[in-house]
This record gives sequence, C-alpha cells and structure tokens, in this order.
Amino acid sequence: MLMPKKVKHRKWQKGRSKKRQIETRGTHLSFGGFGIQAMESARINSRQIEAARKAITHFTKRGGRIWIRIFPDKPITKRPPEVTMGGGKGSVDHYVFPVRPGRILFEMDGVSREIAREAMRRAGHKLPLKTRIVEV
Repeated sequence: MLMPKKVKHRKWQKGRSKKRQIETRGTHLSFGGFGIQAMESARINSRQIEAARKAITHFTKRGGRIWIRIFPDKPITKRPPEVTMGGGKGSVDHYVFPVRPGRILFEMDGVSREIAREAMRRAGHKLPLKTRIVEV
C-alpha cells in the first residue's frame, strides 16, 4: 500500500473539493506514450491505485513500463463505531489523493497500441471516477 513515511501534520482539515476547476498540473503525458486521464473529481485511495496497477501489469504480462503519477498523501481520519460526539478528532484511517479533472493518473510505454488501450481500459474500471485514455 502507498502511504507517506513521514508527514508534517498528522491530521489535516477536510478542505473543499474544487469540482468545477480543472487541474493545472500533471495534465500532459511526461514519461510514456499512453495514459489514463481523470474526467471528474474524486478521492483515490492506495487500494484503488494498487488495483489499477495490478490490472495493467496482469494484462500486459509484465511487459512495457508503467508510471504512477499520483501518490496518496492526504490523511483521512475516522472515529470508532458507536462513539458519542465530542472527544476530539478521530485517528488516521487511510490516505487519499484528491483528483481534479484533467490529471494524468497512470502512464505506460513499451507495448503495442491495442494492448496499452485495453490495459488502460481495465485499469479505469478499478477507479472511482470517469477516465479517458490519452495518447501522444
């Protein structure tokens, strides 16, 4: 599972998702010839990233090269069940990466166009948002 080794602040405030804004960073392919681009906002956790990565590697039979362009570093806290209000903020449960539309999530290179498109399509089904496949 992906998670940060060390963080400056253990617990963050929730923040607001910028649903209407498009991403300005990480919107173009930098490493590979094919990629998955987010079409809507969502929070992606490390389990979903790992599931998508496994889907790509399994379909390509470990051929080519894969780059993961996102890393979950935002802590999400959770209170234990049946706990009354008060008593402070809950402990850190997992980490997420807040995605905005336009962000490139995965890139790959070194395989044929058909294999890359099918692998990316399968990986997109593991993610909690609409995606599209982009090429150079």
